[in-house]
Amino acid sequence: MHNTIQNYIPSQAIPRVLELLEHDNLIVLVKNERKTRHGDYRKLQNNKHQITINNNLNSYRFLITLIHEIAHFEAYKSFGRFIKPHGIEWKRTFQHLMLPFINPEVFPIDLLPLLANHFKNPKASSDTDAQLALALKQFDEPNNKTFIFELPLGETFKFRNKKIFKKGKKRTKRYECMELATGKMYLFNPNAEVEIIPSI
Repeated sequence: MHNTIQNYIPSQAIPRVLELLEHDNLIVLVKNERKTRHGDYRKLQNNKHQITINNNLNSYRFLITLIHEIAHFEAYKSFGRFIKPHGIEWKRTFQHLMLPFINPEVFPIDLLPLLANHFKNPKASSDTDAQLALALKQFDEPNNKTFIFELPLGETFKFRNKKIFKKGKKRTKRYECMELATGKMYLFNPNAEVEIIPSI
C-alpha cells in the first residue's frame, strides 16, 4: 500500500510520509472519486484505523488531504475519541504534521504563502479557502469544471452532472442559487466545482 501512496504525492515528501504511516494498525486506501469528500478517517471495529483518499487528486492536494487524515488518527491517539473532529486538538496536530512539508522542495513556490496562511488556522476542508483552492486547481488535470465564485451573476450551471441551477447573490460566505426545475433556493460554497451550460 505504501508503494501505491508514493505514486500520488510529490517525490520529496515520500520519506516523511512513510515515517508517518509506520503504524501496524493504520490502513490507507486509495479510492475512486467521491463527490462529497477528498478523503476520510475512521476507527474500525477491529481497533485498526482506516484512511481513504480519492485517486483523482493532484499530488499537492493528495498530500494535504493525506496529512489532514493522518492528523485525525494522531489526534485520536493523543487525545481520545471525545474530541471534536476538527477542533483545536486536530488543528494543532495538523499544523505540526504539515509544517515540515511547507517548503519549496515539496510545493511550488507560489503555493507556499497561501499554505502558510491557511495553516495559521486550518479548516475542516482546504476547499473553504478560496485562494488556496483556486491555486491548487491549476495543478489538476484539465476538465470542464469552474468554481461558482468565478461565474457571473445569473449564469446557469449543472452541479454533479445532475440538477441545473442559476447563480444568485452572495450571502456572507456562500452563494444563493436557484434550482431551475423546482424554484428552490440552495446555498453553495464559493469553491463548489460546477459545469457551465448555455443560458436557459
